[in-house]
Amino acid sequence: MKQIHSDILQFRGTHYDFGWKQGQLLKDSITLENRRKQWKVKRPRFQIDVEETKNAFERFAPGIWQELKGLRDSLELPMEEIVRDFGGYRIDAMPSGCSIVTGDGFMVRNYDFHPQTYEGRFSLFQPTDGGYAIIGPTSRITGRMDGMNEKGLAMGYNFTHRKKPGDGFVCYMIGRIILETCATVQETMELVKEIPHRGSFSYVVTDISGETFVIEASPRAVEVRKTNVCTNHFEIQTHENRNYLKDSYQRLEAIEAQPEETTDAYKTYRLFNDPDKGVFSSDYKSWAGTIHTSVYLPKDKQMWFSIGGNQEPAVFDFGEWLQGENLTADKIYGEIDTDIGFAHMEKNYAYK
Repeated sequence: MKQIHSDILQFRGTHYDFGWKQGQLLKDSITLENRRKQWKVKRPRFQIDVEETKNAFERFAPGIWQELKGLRDSLELPMEEIVRDFGGYRIDAMPSGCSIVTGDGFMVRNYDFHPQTYEGRFSLFQPTDGGYAIIGPTSRITGRMDGMNEKGLAMGYNFTHRKKPGDGFVCYMIGRIILETCATVQETMELVKEIPHRGSFSYVVTDISGETFVIEASPRAVEVRKTNVCTNHFEIQTHENRNYLKDSYQRLEAIEAQPEETTDAYKTYRLFNDPDKGVFSSDYKSWAGTIHTSVYLPKDKQMWFSIGGNQEPAVFDFGEWLQGENLTADKIYGEIDTDIGFAHMEKNYAYK
């Protein structure tokens, strides 16, 4: 078993200042060193166009562009490198697993991916220059793979495929933009239909109303279905699916076959976090091992979070934090059954 942690970052202020702060934390970090090593052995298969990226952000999330500028100035790097490493636009997202279910007042999500991609950051950000406050784990520093905002909108995404990519935002930046700019599931559906997509992902959203929607988004079309369970395939745009979907259907069936285990948030958490119940995955070498389990309680403004399986979740009162009461913890600890290195903890592990 490998002992893992995520660092908790709490920040209230402007986007630019948040970017600056994150740059200071990244300087001389293992995360940044591993990121740089990636590009020494692998050329990006996408083009960097700073002006195009700027225009896209200024249309959909101008605050995040200011955050990128803060990162640039703090790290003293060219904007081309900042956009490549942190911009979440036109770059390639790797395949992954992931499972999500919602119920009466909750969303539970397993994030299944490769350890070498995991940066171990958990963020609470309350912007003072526009946009909603957000709690949740981060992806590629600026993105969010799941999270909840101050309005009680909770979001998580699930991978479908990478074929025939478009010119647009990648999943984790779309997740961030959803949480920062949308208050309801209806607003989210409108945004996801309008925003350009790089790859094909399902975005699962719920809010304080209790309504849940799965938004199937690809570079070619966006469809919406009303359901409370989602794994790694589309059910409307089936022509967009990968050929091999056995694992996705197995996890879906494991959830649907145990309805008594999804009647409340804690039971559902145990269904997702206990390795013997068919949802938790240990397939880390295939980019599909469960790294964290998140629980969002929109009405209560509360979040639970754990790293690895067979864990009791750390509980965070986001409502109190929004009122100015900072968290006392600075790390979240867990353990994962793998010998693969994590991007924020071990040198020489570059993103594949």
